[in-house]
Amino acid sequence: MIEYFSSNMWQLWAIVALVCLIIELTSGDFFFICFTIGGLASLLTALCCDSLAAQAIVFAVVSVLSIFFIRPLLVKHVHKSGEERTSNVDALIGREGIVTEAIEAEGYGRVKIDGDSWKACTTDGAAIGEGSRVKVVDIKSVIITVEQI
Repeated sequence: MIEYFSSNMWQLWAIVALVCLIIELTSGDFFFICFTIGGLASLLTALCCDSLAAQAIVFAVVSVLSIFFIRPLLVKHVHKSGEERTSNVDALIGREGIVTEAIEAEGYGRVKIDGDSWKACTTDGAAIGEGSRVKVVDIKSVIITVEQI
């Protein structure tokens, strides 16, 4: 069994690269992609030579170089808007929606944004009729605060 793995180390490096890629797809920070690149470099090294030490050194060196040189380029290219990346409900601020259930004066209604219905109130407590276009200005818990466009 050990003979098989020692003669087919490329499979181990392929698994390492695949696992790191899957982890990267769930995180999106471009950190594990550097280890994926290191794993692929080690895979190529394993196809050329049998030295486990050489493969491990290639993995470490290529991964570290990727962290310092490739990751910043990926982050800069993909996240052009800056370091702050809003997600989840924070990404709703500034979005536009349609009032699906009239927002009562000093009360609540419903607003549809991208197919999701949100409980909503207005910034000034004014009523907004059904079908009106609104913009999200704040969110507290599951209630969005909107203003009419």
